[in-house]
Amino acid sequence: MTTLTAPDLLGQALLDYHGGRTTAALTVHCNAADDEPLPAAYFFRTLLQMPALERRALDECRGRVLDVGAGAGCHALELQSRGFEVKAVDVSAGAVQVMGARGVRTAARHDLFAPLPAGELPYDTILLLMNGLGLAGTLEGLDRFLAHARTLLAPGGQILATSSDVSYLYEDEEGALVLNLNGPYYGEVEYTWTYKKQTGEPFPWLFIDGALLNDAAATAGYQADFLDEEEDGQYLVRLVPVGLAEADNQAI
Repeated sequence: MTTLTAPDLLGQALLDYHGGRTTAALTVHCNAADDEPLPAAYFFRTLLQMPALERRALDECRGRVLDVGAGAGCHALELQSRGFEVKAVDVSAGAVQVMGARGVRTAARHDLFAPLPAGELPYDTILLLMNGLGLAGTLEGLDRFLAHARTLLAPGGQILATSSDVSYLYEDEEGALVLNLNGPYYGEVEYTWTYKKQTGEPFPWLFIDGALLNDAAATAGYQADFLDEEEDGQYLVRLVPVGLAEADNQAI
């Protein structure tokens, strides 16, 4: 019996772009917004092409770095150039292939909840950029990730992540929020990729407002430090597990 798997549309687009098809672009379908094109070129941006929040996040990295949802490896390559030891992971096999071809020294196919491989040291920084907290999918998934991340972090380790408050999508013409209070959290959305007339399987994505993230972090035993925010509601946050930070201080 043959097992059918969803096409790796992101990987196909990245491989096409890396192979010279510079116009390669996915179409992003979202149940909360209009369809949008996503050029593959965006995953290959240089430091100067990165948003300010991403550049700030790279400046805040320390120690051994786990770059989650690494795409084509633009952040991992920049950190490598600064002398960091980086492991870049993505669920897309094509993305991992592209990262290796571009010079990312350690790239692997893992998802957000993959355990630390036997013999692998924990990390000082977990990096989740491009609205990276969205990989958790749902509020429940975020709680699960925050618990899991403790097993990936060294004492004194940190999570550096970006997300957005998308409440503006639910404003009426007068600017008032129109929300279904009996429905799911407004930041839990569903995405689908289309590329070369192929459509992938829907996947959940989480956009979480800062206040709710702060509450979730506190419940999970993290200290949240919001480092920067942009006008469109995007922000960069540092999450430090309180227990790990205290253990590190005691060791000193």
